[in-house]
Amino acid sequence: MQSTEMTPKNRDSRCKGVTKAGKPCRAAATAGGMCFFHANPNKASELGRIGGRGNRHAAGDNADPLPTLDNALAVRDTVARLIADVYAGKLHPRIAAGLAPLLNLQLRAIETTDLERRLAKLEKALVKPAGGSDGRKDAAPLDLGDFAEPPKA
Repeated sequence: MQSTEMTPKNRDSRCKGVTKAGKPCRAAATAGGMCFFHANPNKASELGRIGGRGNRHAAGDNADPLPTLDNALAVRDTVARLIADVYAGKLHPRIAAGLAPLLNLQLRAIETTDLERRLAKLEKALVKPAGGSDGRKDAAPLDLGDFAEPPKA
């Protein structure tokens, strides 16, 4: 285990600046006796801003807008595009990971709506004649109770 005490040899090669906590800076000194950041105090904030700009994940002006996701094919195509954008480095994986559950939710909503629409169409098409065969057009809807699952034993 190394000691945190500075030997006279190490003390000469260390920065003579003090940290915000009041402790001696432990960075290596440059020719002037200070570390790079104590010798250039504005440089740390400038480099932090530059790094922060490069770390942004917000969609900018160059991002293509998402298409209207009103059918399963549109959702499928959007997922394929997101995969390609992540692979090409155009989209950060965290953003794609955040969009994935939303796309899944949209797809399930589309499927449910489609099933409801198809069921309503079938119910409308499957009607029983109300009376005899006298050609009347009025009809009663099909009783879907005929298609219920039998009780489990």
